[in-house]
Amino acid sequence: MKNVLFLLVLASFACNVHAQSKIVKGKVTQMDAPLANVQISIIDSDIATTTDSNGFYQITTEPRDVLLYKYPGLNDVQIMVEDVTRTLNIGMSQKVEQLDEVTVKGSNRKSQSELEEEYKYKPNLIKTAFGILDSETAPGKIRFLQEEEINDVGICILDVVRNEFPGVRVFGDCMRGGGVYIRGFNSISQASPAVYDVDGQILTSAPTWIAPASIARLAVLNNLAMTTRYGSIGAGGVIVINTKTLLYAGNIDGKPYDQAKLRNNKYDNSALSTVNFKEDKPSYLNELLNAKTEDEAKVIYENQIKKYSSSYYYVLDAYDYFSNKWKNNEFAEKIIQENDRVLSGNPLALKSLAYIYQAEGKLEKANKLYEDVYTLRADYAQSYLDLANSYRDLGMNQKAAAMYLRYDYLLEEELLEKEEEVKTIMDRNLNNLISLKGADLVSTDKVNEIKLDDDFKGTRLVFEWSDSEAEFELQFVNPEKRYYKSEHSLVADSERIQSEKRSGFSSEEYLIDDTLRGNWLVNATYLGNKSLTPTYLKATVYYNYGSASQRKETKVFKLGLRNVNQQLFSVSNAVSMVSN
Repeated sequence: MKNVLFLLVLASFACNVHAQSKIVKGKVTQMDAPLANVQISIIDSDIATTTDSNGFYQITTEPRDVLLYKYPGLNDVQIMVEDVTRTLNIGMSQKVEQLDEVTVKGSNRKSQSELEEEYKYKPNLIKTAFGILDSETAPGKIRFLQEEEINDVGICILDVVRNEFPGVRVFGDCMRGGGVYIRGFNSISQASPAVYDVDGQILTSAPTWIAPASIARLAVLNNLAMTTRYGSIGAGGVIVINTKTLLYAGNIDGKPYDQAKLRNNKYDNSALSTVNFKEDKPSYLNELLNAKTEDEAKVIYENQIKKYSSSYYYVLDAYDYFSNKWKNNEFAEKIIQENDRVLSGNPLALKSLAYIYQAEGKLEKANKLYEDVYTLRADYAQSYLDLANSYRDLGMNQKAAAMYLRYDYLLEEELLEKEEEVKTIMDRNLNNLISLKGADLVSTDKVNEIKLDDDFKGTRLVFEWSDSEAEFELQFVNPEKRYYKSEHSLVADSERIQSEKRSGFSSEEYLIDDTLRGNWLVNATYLGNKSLTPTYLKATVYYNYGSASQRKETKVFKLGLRNVNQQLFSVSNAVSMVSN
């Protein structure tokens, strides 16, 4: 394939990251409390600083520097500085010590790796958010319920625990909710209810959604030595639940358990619709939306722009408002032109506007912006993907192929960071282009020779986000109203986040086949970013992917309000999710 198409590649490569010193500021917290004396240093450098008594710091950096945040007893945090980085607010979490390499002479304690190997066949082991506990060596008694002891006739976890352990009292029921008291209570001080550790996820409310038949092991922890690591919320003790998903790789026929069904992840229609999501709108936008006429809205804009002229978020909101509310494209474009200074040179702003243009079908305008971003970030894999896809939108298929292949060439020359997940998406896009538009690239009899193998057919979802620091959770609800979640955050998967920053990539794809036809709901919970600002999320839906009738739809969402599940859209002909 490369021999046939390699003439499309322009082998020249100019790296556009110039060493330019900048000051990065921010605040470091732990459990929302400011953290003093955190050590902050640039890896492979002598430059370092510490946070003050209020958790604030500043440090002089350059793009591609990696900042290391260290504090005794807390997990280290590493963040790569980018060309747009100005603020990094860091939340640090409790360190979980790994014991794999610790040897205590004369002790019968085993390493975590040894306990992991024994877990499947030793019923006296329980997995917690802080590692595996062995009842033989634990600093207190652990009370167990094994799979064969669990009465699966009950409706929820409250039924499972009720009357099973001396001194443990259950209140409430499975329909209205309830909880468990492990340590009892008296007339002097009200006891705290237990918290729940479900396969490493700590919950303060009783997980009544767990089907009793899916529980493999249950343990009650009430010894302070074992619950202190849970912090103040563990004062009432902890109920640890290991589900069968955690215990078994597969069932008798070798197929994996359906995790959504096993955990009974039933969707409760809790995501807020756009109509009910008024809290996500800034005050200036609500003021515009309350305007009775377009002329009144223009007067409001003229007053607002004096205050918000340095915010590209405001400029994009104002553009979107006049373009969609009043259908005045001319005035909307005037807003962009008059505020070009806050957009140009800022790849986050340019990408966000490009997303909006794509959703509106203004493909040539979007293409110009993607070219600008590519010029600013020629060492970012996302720049190649965005520009190639944009060329393809315009029917410029040779240019699109050239961009995909240029990226491939730079990987071979080790001029760009190679990450397999990035390569998978790039290869899939190139293969799809060749499969459907090969005649535009080479002679017809050569198409089959260069076509790559890609057996996926169905609906493809591709998500892209403007700010690489953005953290969010995607929720996919299947036609049976059970859901699957994917969290994109430093806490959930720091290795993945670091990989994305190294390669300059901010995309992920989900493939939906047609095994079960129906509607999938797609929701999102914004977890924020390091500068406490909104981010733009673009979703591209490819219908009938890989077939001659393939078509796509682009949707754009501004995520601002944190920790609220928001409805995004629905997509038909969906069943199973595979995340790369």
